[in-house]
Amino acid sequence: MALAADRPAASDFPTLDREGVVYLDSAATSQTHRAAIAAMDAYYEQHRASVHRGVYRIAVEATELYEGARERVAAWLNTSARSTVFTKNASEAINLVAYAWGGANVGPGDTVVVTEMEHHSNLVPWQLLCERSGATFAYVPIDDEGRLQLDELDRLLQTGTVKVVAVAHVSNVLGTINPVADIVARAHAAGAIAVVDGTQAVPQLPVDVAALGADFYVWTGHKAYGPTGIGILHADPAVLEATPPFLGGGHMISNVTLDGSRWAEIPAKFEAGTSPIAEAAGLGAAIAYLQDLGMDTLRAHELDVTAYALERLRTVPGLTIDGPADAADRGALVSFTLDCAHPHDVAEIVARRGVCVRAGHHCAQPLMQRLGVAATTRASFAIHTTRDDVDQLVTALGDVVDLFGD
Repeated sequence: MALAADRPAASDFPTLDREGVVYLDSAATSQTHRAAIAAMDAYYEQHRASVHRGVYRIAVEATELYEGARERVAAWLNTSARSTVFTKNASEAINLVAYAWGGANVGPGDTVVVTEMEHHSNLVPWQLLCERSGATFAYVPIDDEGRLQLDELDRLLQTGTVKVVAVAHVSNVLGTINPVADIVARAHAAGAIAVVDGTQAVPQLPVDVAALGADFYVWTGHKAYGPTGIGILHADPAVLEATPPFLGGGHMISNVTLDGSRWAEIPAKFEAGTSPIAEAAGLGAAIAYLQDLGMDTLRAHELDVTAYALERLRTVPGLTIDGPADAADRGALVSFTLDCAHPHDVAEIVARRGVCVRAGHHCAQPLMQRLGVAATTRASFAIHTTRDDVDQLVTALGDVVDLFGD
């Protein structure tokens, strides 16, 4: 069920204490929960040491914080700590897969398939892989409702050349929730691996990594009420074992001589250098908050807000909404254009009322080309978003129409 209207969710996020802030940009970065901030402060103030190396007390405590966060994250998404790699962000996680796994497994005659709705982070690394390897780059188009044309995916898979299918779980522009488990199954049946960008899904939906079956599933902490500077890669342990390292250096080795090196066990094999210890502690605390809240509760609340936003935005003259018409088919965001004003002007004018939205191509330029626009305005929602926040957005859009309309 949705959150009670009087629940003080906003008070859980310090930035929202600022007067007049209506934060509708959670798809770009979420607000950081107080518990995450407190956990990072506690590391710096009480447990400041490197992990895995020291045997003194605070080093052991730091290691327990770091690995405890990994175990919490893995358990939350129904996977194992051994299959959970910490990276700098989701982009680095996808690059790890493209460079390390892709470099070892993709070559001339192979095909890498992405979708027309991908964020650049799940598109550019695959283009680069194809340029390096001589593989073919292909994509799955969307229909006019913002849904993937899966018959085209099937056509590509039937060629027998596809090695990788990379797909967003939830589009950061259209909000479309893709049938990821079905796409993964189709890829596997054709002998391809599936790489899923879950950055918009994990903070919004109940996600079971094991049930989805993707070979690689990535997301990031800063969109899930945690800190910046930490991303997460989940992968089949057997696939990780067979994949060469991405970065070399300290911590990711078991033995080094002048003649060569042997790698540490997974996941350490992919975590070269000093670990993001404070960030992991903060992420673990953010996940504990989401666990206590319940993802079904969060989804119900955001579904209510999204449905209300779709209803209210449709009353604004000259406004066009992109993506599925039904809130149940989308994540907690709405992208739109106004026929009387450029998205950047829209964002600047509504900001005068304290309404924080994002305008631009949202790191999805091929999708903008498909939509026939240079940019859109995007309002995205979170656990602290209320119907009143949506009403304030609509009121601010009225200012835009008054200023630029006929």
